[in-house]
Amino acid sequence: MTNWEELLAVSRADAPADTLLSGGRLVNVFTGEIESVDIALHAGRIAGIGSGYDAVERVDLNGAYVAPGLIDAHVHIESSMCLPAQFASAVVPRGVTTAVTDPHEFANVAGPDAVRFMAAAAQGLPLNVVVMGPSCVPATPMATTGGAVGVEDLAALRDERIIHGLAEAMDYPSVIGNAAGARAKLDALAGRPIDGHCPGVTGPALSAYIAAGVGSDHEAVTVEEAREKLARGMVLLIREATNARNLDALLGAVTPSNSRRVCFCTDDRTPVDLLEEGSIDGMVRRAIERGVQPIEAIRMGTLNTSEWLGLNGVGAVAPGRRADLWVFDDLDRPEARVVYAQGREVAVDGRLCVDLPSRAMRPPRSGCAVDAASLELAIPARGTSVRVIGTVADQLVTEHLHLPAKVEDGYAVADPGRDVLKMVVAERHRRTGNVGVGFVRGFGMSGGAIAGTVAHDHHNLIAVGVDDASIRAAIDSVVEMGGGLACVNGSKVLASLAMPIGGLMSNRPIVEVATSYRALVGAARELGSSLADPFMAMSFMGLEVIPKLKLTDQGLVDVERFERVPLFVDAA
Repeated sequence: MTNWEELLAVSRADAPADTLLSGGRLVNVFTGEIESVDIALHAGRIAGIGSGYDAVERVDLNGAYVAPGLIDAHVHIESSMCLPAQFASAVVPRGVTTAVTDPHEFANVAGPDAVRFMAAAAQGLPLNVVVMGPSCVPATPMATTGGAVGVEDLAALRDERIIHGLAEAMDYPSVIGNAAGARAKLDALAGRPIDGHCPGVTGPALSAYIAAGVGSDHEAVTVEEAREKLARGMVLLIREATNARNLDALLGAVTPSNSRRVCFCTDDRTPVDLLEEGSIDGMVRRAIERGVQPIEAIRMGTLNTSEWLGLNGVGAVAPGRRADLWVFDDLDRPEARVVYAQGREVAVDGRLCVDLPSRAMRPPRSGCAVDAASLELAIPARGTSVRVIGTVADQLVTEHLHLPAKVEDGYAVADPGRDVLKMVVAERHRRTGNVGVGFVRGFGMSGGAIAGTVAHDHHNLIAVGVDDASIRAAIDSVVEMGGGLACVNGSKVLASLAMPIGGLMSNRPIVEVATSYRALVGAARELGSSLADPFMAMSFMGLEVIPKLKLTDQGLVDVERFERVPLFVDAA
């Protein structure tokens, strides 16, 4: 609770501030100017800007720049494979002080209690975590999940003040068609920010989606798509994820006239990318390299996002706002030297300098109920041509291919010579025994298999491999860990990473998780994988709301038609 009498006394310069940052150059995201001013911090807020202030502690910035803490407009913390505290340890030292998160990954495993768990786990961190309500759990009826979040759950989370708005409305056909369930969820969060997710939606369908109440989108992949969405009133969230890199392409849609409607987000980033490339800070630097003016790039990572989401306490250095700041020396290549969160110095030279809260929290129940030996992986040949999921480099969209089937002894099998591997999605939450089997091209493996319990958004057990024995061994390895990732060759486990929290997160430090993840990617490359990150790529091969073709435990899904389709094109 803010002590207004005390704060305003400091603002009037009638009382000393806790800290005075002097000799710095303020990046003013309101005016687009650089100001040489002092900044008074008190009780976690910015008390005043200018001259005439005194403080208990004075910090001379020696001409360094000061900017508002960066904001990730849309991120799934679970994709860091770590709990919120370890995610914070990676991004806060880089100047990211607010993360707007959609915990729908864990919610698909454990329902609304997973949302409560993630919100509670984020308390007391040097990172301001804003939780959005998962809008599509499950994403569609064409996959089996462990949890569900209905309109009553959203209303309860809203009333408990856990969620700020509605996260990405992925079931865009239902939104566009005004289906009752989708409409009820939009109405439950009416008046709050409602994030979108409408890949490739244009024309009248886009108009209907926006008219329904959706305000943003992070799925645009072309300049033309981005420009149309901006022109129709949407806020464009440019995404630069591990497996969906859209920044370079979409910067071409940004102009001085529309840049105030553009924000940055990371969506899904692995621990390796967070530690090596960074977060929103890396996007700011890349945008500057590509010709965006530095203050404009910083504004897209701060003020624009705060205004879109109604986060008026952050996003700018201004009196009364949270004292979330980062200090850097080079405006053309900003890298955080010092980071302040609520007026406290929390990171210096890329490292946290405060202790993260340690609390024992029992996560919601989740499981990995898959018996690899009982899975029916054989595919009787019922035709000569099969549908194959075609990977697209650095994108979540896939191709919908029709290729000749390789048939041996009456069964369709993987054909590594043509880079066509077998793909399996086995339901792991409810012991249904469901298993979807198909083919995928683009992984490049000549032997072995990879498997994991990270499979957006249903997070069933997913595997890609050259032969059934390796696939079963990879699944067995994951099950034995209680969830996680594995890479095998035959019966030999080459690398693995246990993620017992929902099958999505480890309780280990992010540096250790990153080390294990590097080993996994390295092992997959030893098997011949040509993808930059085969595990992240695999995790999206089952997401039935991203075009064009995906596989769930219930079978192949033609996302453009939003319906299940048979594996064989010319089934007898």
